[in-house]
Amino acid sequence: METDLAAAYERSRLLHRSHGRTYYLATRLLPRWKRRHVHALYGFTRYADEIVDRAGDLPPTERAAQLNAWSAQFVAGLRGQRSDDPLLPAVLHTIAVFDLSVDDFDAFLRSMAMDLTVTSYATYDDLLDYMEGSAAVIGTMMLPILGSRDPAAAREPARQLGLAFQLTNFIRDVAEDLDRGRVYLPEAHLAEFGVTRADLEQARAAGRSTPAIKALVKAEIARADEHYARAAPGIPMLQPSSQACMRTAFHLYAGILDEVVAADYDVFVRRATVPNQRRAKVAARSLLTKPGTPVSALVRGC
Repeated sequence: METDLAAAYERSRLLHRSHGRTYYLATRLLPRWKRRHVHALYGFTRYADEIVDRAGDLPPTERAAQLNAWSAQFVAGLRGQRSDDPLLPAVLHTIAVFDLSVDDFDAFLRSMAMDLTVTSYATYDDLLDYMEGSAAVIGTMMLPILGSRDPAAAREPARQLGLAFQLTNFIRDVAEDLDRGRVYLPEAHLAEFGVTRADLEQARAAGRSTPAIKALVKAEIARADEHYARAAPGIPMLQPSSQACMRTAFHLYAGILDEVVAADYDVFVRRATVPNQRRAKVAARSLLTKPGTPVSALVRGC
């Protein structure tokens, strides 16, 4: 049993290392005993995403069946049933250790199911409803592991950081999401800038953005910055041993948007990534920052 648990944590770690480079680097700054629990949460969320997005060429109905079957195993594990899944024992153990809210996991799985049928969102409120389960709850899942001197006050900043990270991904991955048949930038925002889904697909094919798409992306970055600003006060509230990790994650994810700005807001010319040298500098600076220091405000290019 202990061997199975260790193997599940290691499988989660490998998933994290392979698919979450930015966040994985940040978790290296956590105390060793906390890392595996963060890996377990990442592994759980990543595997669900793999079912939804990368289950070969299976139709949505078959992917839905896979997600439902895996979710049923998860629920059975919560009820104490032994799981032979290679991944689930780690997250089930983490939930038990920290008494994490099962409601957050239910909300996450509901949002994953939405990705099987929903390909666009009319308004930002509609997108936020999806992101509540796919992003905000990740922040509240993480908070008990990171620890805080005032968990109630830190809860909303944790939610906002989840939203900021996911909106950053949506901005960076417009092309990749189009390939999956989805557009996460709300239809109302596209219309505001005179952009259609067809315009995005044409830009994807051409490998470059139009001025209207660049203006749209610039506005989306400003919206993401609002979430980062609401999240920033929560980092000094964390346990001192967790602050370097989350400070690093905060600045590296925000750095993705800096790279989009540096590319003149063109998300089709290349996939925005933070250079390794900057990643190392951010991590080193975070380690040297005194716990409790406020997170500096974001300043974007114009």
